[in-house]
Amino acid sequence: MSVPTSLDVSQARPQLAELAVVDVRTPGEFASGHLPHAVNVPLDRLSRSLHELRQASEAKPLLIVCASGARSENAVATLASHGIPASSLTGGTVAWAAGGHDLHYPGNGTRPRAVWAMERQVRLGAGSLVLLGLVLGLLLHPAFSLLAAAIGGGLVFSALTNTCGMALVLGRLPFNRRGAAASSASS
Repeated sequence: MSVPTSLDVSQARPQLAELAVVDVRTPGEFASGHLPHAVNVPLDRLSRSLHELRQASEAKPLLIVCASGARSENAVATLASHGIPASSLTGGTVAWAAGGHDLHYPGNGTRPRAVWAMERQVRLGAGSLVLLGLVLGLLLHPAFSLLAAAIGGGLVFSALTNTCGMALVLGRLPFNRRGAAASSASS
């Protein structure tokens, strides 16, 4: 069966009931609002879930979702390399909500305090470390400026490889794991 590598909201919405929706954001992001009937398989756990995802793809086409579409594109590529067809939701949950479609929430269905999107967390972390390195380099010792250079190098590497080590580290923090138990059983 041929599966497109991406679907936009207008294509995915009418066939949502026929798709197995997999959200690859962190459990904290997932808890802050996800597509109806989505299951949470964070991107850093995707490789451990290949067997289950292969079985799910045999029953229904997979629609992979994240906040903006970047992580879901990476997930689709990873799945394709293992022979599992899947589509990425172009624009992610941001585009879904912008299209006027409801997001669902684990537990009692009420919207919890929002967790920042991973991209925003990375920008805050990287920017803070660069500023810290520059300030410490000016006030204490010039060698602290190397911290700013290391973060800059990490950002360049991240862009060239389309990976993000800082996002993997931030994804392990407690506020990004919030709701992990409820997220896989959620609607």
